[in-house]
Amino acid sequence: MTSTVIGRAAGAAQTRLAHALRSRVAGPDAQRAADRIWRSEGPRWFTEDDPVWRVHAEASMFPGGIAALLLQSLHPSTMAGVAGHSGFRGDPWGRLQRTSHYLATTTYGTIEHAEEAIAVVRAVHSRVRGVDDLGRPYSADDPHLLRWVHVAEVWCFLRAHQLYAASPLDVTECDRYVEQAALPASRLGATDLPTSVAELEAALEEYRPELRTTEAARDAASFLLREPPLPVPARPGYGLIASGALGVLPPWAGEMLDLPARRGLARSLARGAGVGATRLVRWGMAAA
Repeated sequence: MTSTVIGRAAGAAQTRLAHALRSRVAGPDAQRAADRIWRSEGPRWFTEDDPVWRVHAEASMFPGGIAALLLQSLHPSTMAGVAGHSGFRGDPWGRLQRTSHYLATTTYGTIEHAEEAIAVVRAVHSRVRGVDDLGRPYSADDPHLLRWVHVAEVWCFLRAHQLYAASPLDVTECDRYVEQAALPASRLGATDLPTSVAELEAALEEYRPELRTTEAARDAASFLLREPPLPVPARPGYGLIASGALGVLPPWAGEMLDLPARRGLARSLARGAGVGATRLVRWGMAAA
């Protein structure tokens, strides 16, 4: 009797977590979007045997995504575009849902639907112009900035997967992931993209002289880590995911943003939190 009650309570908790994750990440049209992605007939860029399919389906994408946003914010022009045009403070969940839909469509959808999603983003980028905090003009469709966003994103996604996934990739699969992730980014307009882990690491180092800790970057980090737009009961779980993100970031990026868990024991504890958080998310996703 007791085991039955516990089992029912655990099942109810799992269902609630699945609903919370789905509503935040996929939005109110989650089922319709999922049907279009998974049930549409036609050729696709990738299959379930491909590393990109596995990485983008893993719970490690949660801390990996936060880490990517923090790392991307260190480029003044990229951060200025986000702060000035994306509405990340006014509509953070809407932005997350659009990003997640784009990623799911370009990874799992038909080529036709993937190209449509890319065309929508290209059209948005064509209208994003401005001047960054250092007084330099920027445009969101600049291939150099698109490459930075891609490099930071792929580095964090892969690092998070290797740290927190149930089944990390082997060396060959890591290279293959970097190569496959470059395909949609090249269609978006990025150029000279890395196609191996060695090239990815080199590209990240190449951008470091351009990175700065601007007020906009500090504001973004504070919003992501200290002021998440969540009800109080949900914040401890988010805090675990965010701690996992700090364990993903390169130590030098954490130092630039003056974040905790940059090195030593604190970094190990952050990664421990990341392992626990991704296990919890993975458990919830199993009921989605």
